Amino acid sequence: MRRSNFEDQPTDYAAVGATQAADLLQYPPDGYKPYEDAIKIGSGDERFAAASASILSWQILRLAGITVSDIERGSGDAYQGVRFAEDGTPIRPGADRTEDRFASDGTPYITSGTTASLSGHVGPYSVRGHVRVVYVIEDPQHVAFAFGTVSGHAISGEESFSIEHRDDDSVWFTVRAFVRPARWFYRLFPFLLLRRRKRLSAQYLRALSPAWASDVRE
Repeated sequence: MRRSNFEDQPTDYAAVGATQAADLLQYPPDGYKPYEDAIKIGSGDERFAAASASILSWQILRLAGITVSDIERGSGDAYQGVRFAEDGTPIRPGADRTEDRFASDGTPYITSGTTASLSGHVGPYSVRGHVRVVYVIEDPQHVAFAFGTVSGHAISGEESFSIEHRDDDSVWFTVRAFVRPARWFYRLFPFLLLRRRKRLSAQYLRALSPAWASDVRE
């Protein structure tokens, strides 16, 4: 019998794709804490294209100080993601791209179902565990993806990264998440969970906008 590994495992939470919900901050999945932060990172088609490439090649995490390894490209069959209209109504997901695409360093572009291992430290907080990409969106003015925790994390939940080219030509980067403790430490000290979340998001925002300043403390 073949030994199971994290690539075979589903996400360790039920509300897959909920980072797309318009009312996430008001009505997060039961037992989870929601979070959202956004920043304008420039304007124009070139900025949108460059930022989109950064998130679809895992570069956003690496620039934030997180090592991404053991990347296994997903087929998109098991995880195509639920899409939502502006009123929150689920819509049929778009077809996932089937051709292989790579960043300049040879890293394969993210596809639905892709698995990876994350490790490193962001400030005083450790990031370590396995994730699975639960949806990818590539529209003319909106590119996004989200991953969910699989195993080994101190927290459980989902995190999304979105680049939006708005009608006024501005380009915005948004980070959304919903999380809950998965280990005793954060259950015992729940206030640290939000601090960790804020610190991670601050690093992501700085990664695409180095001049951005935040009052988030270590």
